[in-house]
Amino acid sequence: MADNEEPVLLDVTQEGVATVTLNRPELHNSFSDDVIERLADIFDDLSKQDGVRAVVIQGRGGSFCAGADLNWMRRAADFTEEQNLEDATALGYMLRALNNMPKPTIALVHGSAYAGGVGLVAACDVAVAARNAVFCLTEVKIGLIPAVISPYVIEAIGAHNARRYFLTAERFTAADAFRMGLVHEIAEDYASLEAARDRLVAHFLSGAPGAMAETKDLIFAVRNRRIDSELVLDTARRIAARRITDEGREGIASFLEKRKPRWSEPD
Repeated sequence: MADNEEPVLLDVTQEGVATVTLNRPELHNSFSDDVIERLADIFDDLSKQDGVRAVVIQGRGGSFCAGADLNWMRRAADFTEEQNLEDATALGYMLRALNNMPKPTIALVHGSAYAGGVGLVAACDVAVAARNAVFCLTEVKIGLIPAVISPYVIEAIGAHNARRYFLTAERFTAADAFRMGLVHEIAEDYASLEAARDRLVAHFLSGAPGAMAETKDLIFAVRNRRIDSELVLDTARRIAARRITDEGREGIASFLEKRKPRWSEPD
């Protein structure tokens, strides 16, 4: 199958930067069961590849991701509850694979990011949106609910903002998304979007791969927890274990010797 027929494209550079491109521009990069399965396979595979240092997610054409494919929705309209459960669970596992990936992830958003597309953005570590990006959580307008994406979107924008945008299904701008915390910065144009990507990737490549993975796990372990003796000991054990790793020893040595650590030098 030619690249222009593949629903999702994957490119990995020699430096270990993986770019995942939604490749259905004529359908605004909308989800189908095939797209979700392909993304899940890619995210699972990238998670296991030691040579992958950062993952970028983007859409080809005029949109980032406009939610569900209409043909997929037509088929789903005739599904039984059991079939719908299987279908929704596949989306849930795909988003979880992205969210839990032990590599830093970046969403580059331009054009439309609707429904499940907002879930993709929220499941990434960093999101940069072009000034022209438009977001919408459309589900209630067609009698549905944003159930599977809700853990990621609510964590990103907060429950109070979710109560507005989940219930109104109104469109909101990149500036609104930035204000709510869904995106971390706004790029004025596509060139600026690419420049932001390159700058963030450079930061990611300067970090130790194992430390990056453990830092993501640390965030998941610490968020929303009460600061009690158990948490104090947990965090102390984590840093104690990290200091005696090869990365920890190399990082400290390179700092004291005023040189770059091995992981930041190109092969």
